[in-house]
Order: sequence, then C-alpha cells, then structure tokens
Amino acid sequence: MLFMELDHSAVIRKATDRDNPRMVRLIMGNPLIMQQMARNVPDAGSYAPVTVLVDERSEGVHISYDRMASLLAPYRNSEALAVARVLDKKVETLLSEAAG
Repeated sequence: MLFMELDHSAVIRKATDRDNPRMVRLIMGNPLIMQQMARNVPDAGSYAPVTVLVDERSEGVHISYDRMASLLAPYRNSEALAVARVLDKKVETLLSEAAG
C-alpha cells in the first residue's frame, strides 16, 4: 500500500532551477505487518511503513531501502526480527521486480 509519495526533486528544482535529477521518496507498506512487529517492539512504528528512495543519477536510477531487520536488531526481539526479515524479503523482491 502506498501511503505517501514525496517529490524530493521539487526541493532541488527550487534551489538549482534544473529539472534533474529526479528523486522521489515512497512511504509504503502493509499495516498488518507493522502491527505484528509493533506488538513486540512498539518502536517499530517509527520505522514502518518503510521508506524507499528512487533517484536518478548520471550513471542511472538508484533504489535505496533500509532493511527493517537492521533497524529492529538493536531491540533484540526474535519475534519482531522474524517478521522484519520476511518483510525485507518481500520488499526486496518487489523492488527487484519493479527495477526489472
């Protein structure tokens, strides 16, 4: 589910009067997955839904995503980490297929 799309390019255009590079931040996820993680680690709500950054660079388009398992690792909760690892796999598969 796409919650929000932020056009970071707009900020760059205002500062540079250029049309490039294009950059968009996508805030997306499944509320049920966030709920599963937040039951065990309430702070998971500050990381979910996930953020994906898609930006155009001179060498091509880049996709950035911070793995949820990495963000939740410091909390040392095995149940939340298990959900986060499954989420990471789903997001990475989605991004890989989208990048085709």
